Amino acid sequence: MAQIVSEQTNAPLVRDWSTYYAAVKGRPPRETLLQTLDRFTDASIAPGFAVDLGCGDGRDTVELLRQGWQVLAIDGEATAIEHLQQRSDVNLEQLTTQIARFESLILPASVDLINASFCLPFCPPENFPTLWYTLVSSLKVGGRFCGQLFGDRDSWTIYSNMTFQTRKQIKQLLQPFKIEYLYEEDHPGVTALGEEKHWHIFHIVAQKQAAPG
Repeated sequence: MAQIVSEQTNAPLVRDWSTYYAAVKGRPPRETLLQTLDRFTDASIAPGFAVDLGCGDGRDTVELLRQGWQVLAIDGEATAIEHLQQRSDVNLEQLTTQIARFESLILPASVDLINASFCLPFCPPENFPTLWYTLVSSLKVGGRFCGQLFGDRDSWTIYSNMTFQTRKQIKQLLQPFKIEYLYEEDHPGVTALGEEKHWHIFHIVAQKQAAPG
């Protein structure tokens, strides 16, 4: 499978996920997740129930399990779930896995934490509003979302099957939340597979304050 099928505007982005998992193997959990877990700890809130959306090979799932959380790890790729289940550092008694794509995602109610590290931009634009509503609706009041969204200056905006937001749009998405951390990256760089690209990323930690309107 080619990593990128075309450089033409409105072409879809296609990833070789097996190659990606090999490239990121052994990397530590994301900083947004660590910040979020620290906030629960600082408030003396015991580990609860977390959803790790787009879990990949489990770099964030493993940290959630290590800190005592019950985890539902979800990915659209069966290969990702296979990698996760085969890890020697996974506590299977606290882990449930699910293969599901954004278009058909159903989440349980009363989730304490949703972690979505670098996965939400891969939701097709036509499905993103429903996906976001699902995420917000499933979180408890006081629960937290952490993850990344891509900005409108990201070089992958040429791909029709990905979703991007302006800073204003992200603020609108986060209206049901108290924003605890919002950091914007906007610079040239490379992907985990060594591809050159311009990154425009919003790193987010936010606590739910109200039900979605």
